Amino acid sequence: MEKRHGLVQDSPYIKPKMIVLHWTAIPTLEQSFDAMNPVHLPGSRSNLGAVSALNVSAQFLVDRDGTIFQQLPDTAFARHVIGLNHSAIGVENVGSAKSPLTKAQLKANEELIRYLTKRYGIEYLIGHYEYKLFIGHELWKESDPNYLTEKTDPGESFMQKIRKRTKDLELKGPPAR
Repeated sequence: MEKRHGLVQDSPYIKPKMIVLHWTAIPTLEQSFDAMNPVHLPGSRSNLGAVSALNVSAQFLVDRDGTIFQQLPDTAFARHVIGLNHSAIGVENVGSAKSPLTKAQLKANEELIRYLTKRYGIEYLIGHYEYKLFIGHELWKESDPNYLTEKTDPGESFMQKIRKRTKDLELKGPPAR
């Protein structure tokens, strides 16, 4: 947390201000869990490993049938979104561009967003593909300006649907550019 975000604290916990929705790009729940379970990145992720050996992770994993699994405590620091991990709860959904997220996942994400927003006073809801719009924002805390990746998850269509379902929560999206 100190190296990547300039944050010095006694324990690896966050003060959640946002929820970031993802897709795993891995076909099954079991394979998705197995990919995030080791503490250290597998050798195949050398592009991320050059920055940190800490494996990617998220607080929640949602299966295709809408079952929600909690992988980490809500406020545990997880590595799922560049520059925003210190304030973001990550929700990984089993799926990809070729295997779009399901109606059951949409419903599960809505329920989880409502729960987390009520519990933590969440302000922002974004799709992973929108993270770079926070560069220069007060929440952005990435020490390496060249450490950026291109993302498409969880898809614009899914984000439009989830924003429509949670409109009453008045959550902010990414800053306008």
